[in-house]
Amino acid sequence: MNELDADGLGFDTLSVRAGQVRTSEQEHNDPIFATSSFVFANAREAAARFAGEKPGNVYSRFTNPTVRAFERRLAALEGGAHCVATSSGMAAILVTSMALLRTGDHVVAANGLFGTTTSLFANVLARFGVEATFVDVTDLPAWSGAIRPETKMLFVESPTNPLGAVADITALGVLARAHGAALVVDNGLCTPALSRPLDLGADIVVHTATKYLDGQGRCVGGAVVLNDPAHHDALMSLMRTTGPSMSPFNAWVFLHGLETLGIRMQAICERATRLARWLVDHPAVRCVFYPGLETHPGHALAARQQSAGGGIVAFEVYGGRAEAWRVIDATRALSITANLGDVKTTIVHPASTTHGRITPEQREAAGIGESLIRVAVGLDAFEDIRVDLARGLDALAMDGPMPRADASAG
Repeated sequence: MNELDADGLGFDTLSVRAGQVRTSEQEHNDPIFATSSFVFANAREAAARFAGEKPGNVYSRFTNPTVRAFERRLAALEGGAHCVATSSGMAAILVTSMALLRTGDHVVAANGLFGTTTSLFANVLARFGVEATFVDVTDLPAWSGAIRPETKMLFVESPTNPLGAVADITALGVLARAHGAALVVDNGLCTPALSRPLDLGADIVVHTATKYLDGQGRCVGGAVVLNDPAHHDALMSLMRTTGPSMSPFNAWVFLHGLETLGIRMQAICERATRLARWLVDHPAVRCVFYPGLETHPGHALAARQQSAGGGIVAFEVYGGRAEAWRVIDATRALSITANLGDVKTTIVHPASTTHGRITPEQREAAGIGESLIRVAVGLDAFEDIRVDLARGLDALAMDGPMPRADASAG
């Protein structure tokens, strides 16, 4: 069966059908090709496939039908021409950086990136002669001022994790092209169900498939989606040589995660919006970070770029680490884990976990304080999420009067 023609089909249809090419068995479900290698008809065919002169599977490190089905489906959802699946979200960022950058090149990246992404640019790539400058994600003049002749990449998350700051992707895309650089957007928090950065002007989109694309916290994986064939060829050459590949089993799991992506994101965003509005009014909460709130500084921009506010709600309590940990430890239903994008709602203290390996100065620049708590809303009943958080928050409020402030923040 030929691959489905994606033209004119809706997002939910693409989620369940794009990318599948049925075998002669005419299976309805996507099969797992759990094999390391493939057999050739003869020596001539083997040589032609290895040389890239004849299409077909060679070795599962860089050609596998199940992985290819996932790549085609995600590319269709993102509106991209190509997709390269990787072993993790960080592998996706690493191979993108290796494909685009050389010794002496420069990157401008956003403050407030996921802590490990910050470490990759600030520490790992620096060892190979690639320098990074970090700027406020919302400050366009700062982005422009940080660009040098050797700048080859602008890298941003939008919204940021966990504070929900929103980047102007269209403006950054114009800026990148004016200087001959590529704009790379981590779309892990929105997913193509809420936003398609390639349509907004990004050159490359990276994903951690581990999060919302899977949706149930089962497997680790990543992906790079793009249109430029030269960049795609560079990525595939790196993947073939270095091997940070997605396994066929993980690709099969992610294929099924994509099937419910749209409906999951809709339900998660509805719960997250209700939670953010409830937290704004709680006396133990100093401020709430959620772009779905009308009072959020990035709300208008988010409304133009996203169909909803996303599933990450962060908030600061009055006090510090002890008070934040007290709220977290009082929960009974929420999972205390750093993962997000799961159908199970999770809660974590970013300063001591996801952003614990970056320097205190980097945490301060990113706005990651000791009183900050991140909730990644899942599909738990909203009232159960609210009651679980209220245990610790109500206890803090009962300890004494707390100063009031505007409880929404950017």
